[in-house]
Amino acid sequence: MTDIILLDGGMGQELVRRSKDPATPQWSLYVMKHEPELVQELHEEYLRAGATVLTLNTYATTRGRFRRLGDEAEFIPMQHRAIELVEAARDAVGVEASFAGCLPPLAGSYRPELVWEQDEMLAEYREIVEIEAPKVDVFLCETMSTAAEGRAAAIAACESGKPTWVAWTLAEKPAEDGTARLRSGETVAEAIAGIEGLPVAGIMLNCCPPEMMTLAMDDMAADGRPFGGYANGFTPIPDEYVPGTTVDLLGRRTDLGPDSYAQHTMDWVDAGATIVGGCCEVEPAHTAAMAQALTDAGHRLVTA
Repeated sequence: MTDIILLDGGMGQELVRRSKDPATPQWSLYVMKHEPELVQELHEEYLRAGATVLTLNTYATTRGRFRRLGDEAEFIPMQHRAIELVEAARDAVGVEASFAGCLPPLAGSYRPELVWEQDEMLAEYREIVEIEAPKVDVFLCETMSTAAEGRAAAIAACESGKPTWVAWTLAEKPAEDGTARLRSGETVAEAIAGIEGLPVAGIMLNCCPPEMMTLAMDDMAADGRPFGGYANGFTPIPDEYVPGTTVDLLGRRTDLGPDSYAQHTMDWVDAGATIVGGCCEVEPAHTAAMAQALTDAGHRLVTA
């Protein structure tokens, strides 16, 4: 029997489906302001499905994104609103669960060429950490597309004294040598080397096809720290998609139902992963299938 941490699943895409309104560029802000009950209900569904960690709905709620849209005054209130909603969900369901603070890409997902300079990233990440640290159990630096981006987020998170996980996103196809690489072209080993000297508690891969993550699990295992992953269910990202706009161009795979996705996560667990979950297009039904598959295999679901 192995202790497995089961993360929740995607928020943004699922909220698009549940909302009565069309998606906007600052979707997290819009939903938390106008339909906060949807956010809380989705958190609750992940808990009931078996998730042991809920991540704050603050992926797009960064000061830089608010600044670009002229809503900078909303940054701090919406950070606190996300905390209130996740706490309300745990209270409503009445189960034990951990909260993960969210340190996302600051210049947009999947855009390694836009990653900021280290000092700029550190300043913004530290501000997020200062707000979230009193209320979370662990920090999740997620969808990091370069080693430098992962290091900046990890430095800020580790300064809080809270356990820190770093998750990098992989390119959607193998490199010419057949290996899985970050969207920057860096190897997984180079990404891990980027957090050298930091007390990072766990490493993961996220928001990319599960098949690519499977290809890289041996590289993750070689590090020796707890590792894992949480994939997305997108069809290949179209070239014309611009991160930070709406998600209308993003398609959904039809071959990654709950049982199929759960099998991918079991493959990662067989490779030694102890932290698994889902990202975009992974819903509560997928979480329930993962929880069932893990417990059927004799594993125990634990909090962070």
